[in-house]
Amino acid sequence: MVSEHTHGSPAAASPVAATQTIRECFPALERREGGQPVAYFDGPGGTQVPRVVADAVTDYLFHHNANTHWAYPTSAETDAALEHARRIFADLLHASPREIVFGANMTSLTYHVSRALGSDFQEGDEIVVTELDHHANIAPWIALELERGVCVRWASLVPETGQLDWDELESLVNARTKLLAIGAAANALGTVNDVRHAARVAHAIGALVFVDGVHYAPHALPDIRAFECDFFACSPYKFYGPHVGVLFGRRELLDRLDFPRLEPASNDAPERAETGTLNHEGIVGAASGVEWLASLASGNTRRARLARTYDALHERGRELFRQLWSGLSGIPGVQMYGPPPDAPRTPTAAFTVEGVASSEVTRRLAAKGLFTSHGDFYALTVVERLGLAPEGLVRAGCACYTTATEVDRLVEGVAAIASSAR
Repeated sequence: MVSEHTHGSPAAASPVAATQTIRECFPALERREGGQPVAYFDGPGGTQVPRVVADAVTDYLFHHNANTHWAYPTSAETDAALEHARRIFADLLHASPREIVFGANMTSLTYHVSRALGSDFQEGDEIVVTELDHHANIAPWIALELERGVCVRWASLVPETGQLDWDELESLVNARTKLLAIGAAANALGTVNDVRHAARVAHAIGALVFVDGVHYAPHALPDIRAFECDFFACSPYKFYGPHVGVLFGRRELLDRLDFPRLEPASNDAPERAETGTLNHEGIVGAASGVEWLASLASGNTRRARLARTYDALHERGRELFRQLWSGLSGIPGVQMYGPPPDAPRTPTAAFTVEGVASSEVTRRLAAKGLFTSHGDFYALTVVERLGLAPEGLVRAGCACYTTATEVDRLVEGVAAIASSAR
């Protein structure tokens, strides 16, 4: 089983492991396309997985696979593995293990919370969402318009800056507001929002705050205590783990809310907020991914090691993004979207190439071993407000294994496509 000190991870002889040491942990980086090593810029849609994560999944399935709460060894080992995972994600989010809920993915968890909250909402109550968000933090709240007669109000995106209209957002929050749903970072444009300010605006009138942390958690160490939020959801497959979802819910809310559940299931938090048999192997693997991140740096506690890792990777990512933004923005026919490098943002570039569909840009880059993504990334309103529907954007994100050489390759690849279109 996964332990506090994950075996097989790179030792941190220096404050944080070197990029090449990190890259050696990822078997996916051995792949080649078009005679070139693959450079994975598709991390915003899902990162690659270090070998220790796959090993943890395999170990669980081969040696500990069972259902929970029964009086035999592998069942007890599964119980222990899930509790260990809750402690790990509590350290990641700066929460309590009793506030960590597991689920299929962030979208499913958000719908689950929306139904639980919605049972207390009345006709005429209001929910504030933003145009900048992934629709996983929009659609579950819009559903309550039909189910409960609530009114959903939208805070606008400023297309020219890729940021929210904060004056408008503050004006939308009023005595009828029951919930503010906001993203910590925008998955399409990379914009980082001031969620603590948003939380204080909402809490001042007694509203709750649900934060989509999916695009934030891979790039900055979450701190839900500093955010002052009531819920925070993230997806470990965006930071080197398998496909599962993780939700922080404030303990008082997890204890009180009327979550849809089967009668025989536990009524104790956090299990009362979970449904059915969980993806045990995925949860074990996701916890191993967080342990792997912690192993890249030294420190007396897991949270301290994670903080050092995130600080160092954030600095590397910022420098890579400066290189990427500078290179792409200097290409005739390439249009960049979202905040510039000096603004609060993640190392995620969104762009279009004049005269070439975004899907075609991605196909041509893939032929050169450069994996990007294209479309609306479920941030449909962002693409519509930018006037780019239905083709959308090309998106390229930097991960812990990205190198400056790969960024140069991507810039050269986009330059060749733009040149051919002129």
